Amino acid sequence: IYLVVDTSGSMAGEKTEAVNEGLRLVKQTLLDSPMAVETAWISVIKFESSAEQLVPLTSVVDFEPPVVKAGGATALGEALRLLREAISKEVRKRTAEEKGDWKPLVFLFTDGQPTDSWEKEADEIRKMLRERKLACFVALAIGSDADESVLKRITETVYKMEDVTKEKLMEYFKWVSQSVKQAASSPQEE
Repeated sequence: IYLVVDTSGSMAGEKTEAVNEGLRLVKQTLLDSPMAVETAWISVIKFESSAEQLVPLTSVVDFEPPVVKAGGATALGEALRLLREAISKEVRKRTAEEKGDWKPLVFLFTDGQPTDSWEKEADEIRKMLRERKLACFVALAIGSDADESVLKRITETVYKMEDVTKEKLMEYFKWVSQSVKQAASSPQEE
């Protein structure tokens, strides 16, 4: 599972608090599922003026949810490039000798407009989806400033949250956790 989180300045306050609580909730929910404990691995990539992989792909048991802070611009293109590189490096493909990892689930959270060149990277991620290198890619457009058309260039699975509250964001993280638990019981190998 790759969680790609916008930590730009516009995410300050309640949104960032919800992201931090949501990351802890994902871990706790998955620890409650024996199948997820055995099969799920989590990575966190944050993006603001630049992108950074805060947590490389790590087992649920060993996953320590990072604490994110908000600030800077919205380097979505750099985050998508980093995501592609992480998947290429971290997800083992099936070979005659090795079973391989399951296809990754990607969840992207953003509340703004990209401030970098993002189009080429969006097209590359969409290509990965078409080639079935990803199980799914879900984007959440948070608030009225988030551009759904940008996210639709990446994936058809885009949800919009107009009225943003900490409680609503936590509900979304609960849904993410439940989706991951469900996927752990019916995985797709790479």
